[in-house]
Amino acid sequence: MNGWIEQWTNWLIEATQLGGFSILLITIPLALIQGTIGIFPFATIVLLHISVLGIADGLVASWIAGTSAGMIVYLLCGYLFSDWFNRKWMNKLQKYEKWQRGLERYGVWAVIFLRTLPIMPNNLISFMSAISNMKLSSYTWSNMVGNLSGIWLYGILSASVIFPDTDLRKLIISYVVFLVVLSIIFWIRNRNMIKHDHSMTV
Repeated sequence: MNGWIEQWTNWLIEATQLGGFSILLITIPLALIQGTIGIFPFATIVLLHISVLGIADGLVASWIAGTSAGMIVYLLCGYLFSDWFNRKWMNKLQKYEKWQRGLERYGVWAVIFLRTLPIMPNNLISFMSAISNMKLSSYTWSNMVGNLSGIWLYGILSASVIFPDTDLRKLIISYVVFLVVLSIIFWIRNRNMIKHDHSMTV
């Protein structure tokens, strides 16, 4: 499936003569398909962007595509096709029940974590967020940061394969700093939540 998607996309790029960030005219719809029914991994789109645009621009394009798709699917799940998503995906959510509880408690941080690590499909993350008590503004922020984190990580892993002679130290160091900052913010937020819970029980 991945090979077919890549061949078809490469053919479409050659046929339309799209270059630079105009490739998003093709890859955003692909990201939307991936974020809705998940028939191929998002990594395929990241690899395509990096191959066509280079590492930095490829990661930016992937972030735009992934963030856009995540927002559209969230809105579709929450407002337009909630009944259809309930019928199609609710059974699959049972094995992710603990993550749904985590999403209810930690909100944006759970979305960031799930977007970073390939624990569950992107479409289920959007659906879980849509049926949770998370506000649209909170999901918007977490979707942006979570996609940035996940794509950044995958970019580091894939760039070493596509461009083996490229020095990735700046990319890796900046990502580590990014994770440290996020961890500090989460620690402060979690400590405040524990204090709040404790005060409510006293």
